[in-house]
Amino acid sequence: MATLFAIFTFVLVTALFVPVWLYLAKDSRTDLVRRRLDAVQKAEGRNHTSAELKLIRDELLSDVPPLHRLLVRWSWASRFRGFLAQAGLRSKPGTILLLSGVLGLAAYLGTRIFVHPLFLAILAACVGAGIPFAAVAIKRRLRFRAFENHFTAALDLLSRAVRAGHAFSTGLEMIGSELPEPVAGEFRATFEEQNFGLPFRDALVNLCERVPLIDVRLFVTAVLIQRETGGNLAEILDTLARVIRDRFRIRREVRTRTAQGRLSAAILIALPPLMMVVLGILNPNYIRLLFTDVWGPYMLGIGALLQVVGGAVIWKIVNFEV
Repeated sequence: MATLFAIFTFVLVTALFVPVWLYLAKDSRTDLVRRRLDAVQKAEGRNHTSAELKLIRDELLSDVPPLHRLLVRWSWASRFRGFLAQAGLRSKPGTILLLSGVLGLAAYLGTRIFVHPLFLAILAACVGAGIPFAAVAIKRRLRFRAFENHFTAALDLLSRAVRAGHAFSTGLEMIGSELPEPVAGEFRATFEEQNFGLPFRDALVNLCERVPLIDVRLFVTAVLIQRETGGNLAEILDTLARVIRDRFRIRREVRTRTAQGRLSAAILIALPPLMMVVLGILNPNYIRLLFTDVWGPYMLGIGALLQVVGGAVIWKIVNFEV
């Protein structure tokens, strides 16, 4: 009982102290940056404080100065920031990392208090800590899928613009203003980079880095080769759009032929937890042994781990790229 009271006291004090500390640290950092930028502004006689503050905030990996200094030393933090940008999120890597730590700690304490085995608590902590990263990965995949759905329309619009006599950069601007997101935002960013002086090749390479899809790589490669060797750009774009539509058609056909396998995979993945819930309702004494016996929680943890591995293998078999 004393241990439980100590844990709850620690969690309560942490929950009350950490937000106040984060708020004060953020305010002190913001005030420091604002004072320095005000001094620069007075010395140079220009009014760019708000823009510079926004630029500095965007470059920070975390609003917490100690965490920012720690993340700067790790190269994966910058890559993770690009990963967040690909998902269409404006959150900083430090925010996701703190959220992951809080969820992992909450899952560990909850499992440790109510279930007790250390192995199961560690497994729950790993699952809780991985939830924010899984959510970012899912959102990134959905965003790329939405990009693919409108990419052929972007190529058609660009082809018609070139055929009508407009410059290639004008076609990029038209895509950014007429098509839905996320296609419009990515092409608008490419147009703005080129318009602000970045070389055309570098602007297209940045598009490939922001949207690492095979269709975008084909598009960039075709455009760069055409600019070096010449040729009918409108015809090249039409051919590329037709190839991408053929890929989509084959992908839909594959999904149709593997529908039975994907349904079987979903049933096999959902069957064990569903049967456990049903047995817990019909015969609670039969299931209670898994929680009261010494080896019960370990069996549950091993079963959950094998379930995840088996589900991942089955899903990899029935889902593949075309």
